[in-house]
Amino acid sequence: MAVPEVIPIAHEPGHRTDTIGRYTVHPETARRGQFLATVTYAFPEGFRPGDGWEEQKRLYAVLHTFDTDGRHRDAQIWCAGTWAEQQRNPDGEQSVLAQAHAHLAKLLEDLPDREPGDIAVRPFQLTRDGVLFGLIAEEPESGTATDPDDDWVELYPDRLGFGPPWDGSYDT
Repeated sequence: MAVPEVIPIAHEPGHRTDTIGRYTVHPETARRGQFLATVTYAFPEGFRPGDGWEEQKRLYAVLHTFDTDGRHRDAQIWCAGTWAEQQRNPDGEQSVLAQAHAHLAKLLEDLPDREPGDIAVRPFQLTRDGVLFGLIAEEPESGTATDPDDDWVELYPDRLGFGPPWDGSYDT
């Protein structure tokens, strides 16, 4: 089955798709939108492991918004710090992880009439701070059979894969 134009993503409370759903874009018109929010670590594109990787692994609070048809509208992406900073100060409100979660909570609070739930969005991509963000259609490795069941999309940088039967479930 080929990648559909609109990808369903199932809301799973307490799991990696816990912070997705719908909100009111314009209260006066009651127009709704969709959101996908996450806290995720990421390396810049082209990163090669080696000494100093701890300074390159960054933690982001991310909020993507979409219209009702699943078209990407906006992205609020904030870098809380690096893995190295988190290791130096792993506990308390000043840790990088705590700051990322607090920032994301504030972004979500600002969405009017926010309701968690399933969403359906179109593939998109953008780069910030040299990091790839998006829901991107992936192709099987070259030289392999082109079985439509091998088609999938990947949420970056979270590395959640969505594919057949396109029911909103994901693989990591």
